[in-house]
Amino acid sequence: MEIKSKNVTINIGEINTLEVMRDTDYGYFLEAKDENEVLLPNVYVMEDEMPMGSLIDVFVYTDSEDRPVASTKLPYAKLGEYGYFTVVDYKPYGAFVNWGLPKDLFVPLSQQKEHFTIGKKYLLRICLDDQTGRLFATQKIGKYFNREMKGLHQNKVLDAIILAKTPLGFKVVADNQYEGMLFNNEIFETLRIGDRKKVYVKSVRKDFKLDLSLQPIGKKAKIGEAEGIIIQLLKEGEGTLPFTYKSDADEIKKTFEMSKKNFKRTLTELIESKKIQLTDDSIVLL
Repeated sequence: MEIKSKNVTINIGEINTLEVMRDTDYGYFLEAKDENEVLLPNVYVMEDEMPMGSLIDVFVYTDSEDRPVASTKLPYAKLGEYGYFTVVDYKPYGAFVNWGLPKDLFVPLSQQKEHFTIGKKYLLRICLDDQTGRLFATQKIGKYFNREMKGLHQNKVLDAIILAKTPLGFKVVADNQYEGMLFNNEIFETLRIGDRKKVYVKSVRKDFKLDLSLQPIGKKAKIGEAEGIIIQLLKEGEGTLPFTYKSDADEIKKTFEMSKKNFKRTLTELIESKKIQLTDDSIVLL
């Protein structure tokens, strides 16, 4: 069982573990170790699950009057993370986007690379203004990329969000800190800006960018992952799937999210290990 540890300070834009200290007409006041407090409004209070003195996890941001406020509801992205947000309002001084909380997130005019349009989505990073303590979003993300590549190696798994489409493939932000690229000739599924994907490091480039793949690198690693995909789909299909070595490449790509070459190679491995057998028109799980 995980033992919670109370936050030393209240951190804006992050999940905080705070102690329920007192009940007021407006909600519960929660306290960090430094004795600073933040209000959890009544709409989020669940008395049966939040007795006095208990520790609870909350997200802290600032309200319309720039006062810190806690929420048990999480935004689409936290401080230092990226998200694909819809513009809900536009003013001469900036735009407001829906990030999953009652108060929309501000994108200052100075942080926009193009004119924002209401109803359109943009990929943005959540930032904190150190002077005002306010959270804001920026489209100008280049300066936030990490150029320290220590600890990265081939086949290291990272979480990525699709940033942009290019003639070569798709630019991504990996682990909220690295700039990377997925190449068209290695993509066997439909990708869209804002999609979140598990990616594998192919190589670390001299320009401090990453070449990435949606599949593990190397024949053995690829077969291992592909075997898992085929076996899982067979289980979901009650032990049989209408595919063979001769199946259409586009249908294989659509169903298994892999190339026909990798699919055929994996079928051979599964047959030799006696995990499946092939009939004239289907794969059968043994």
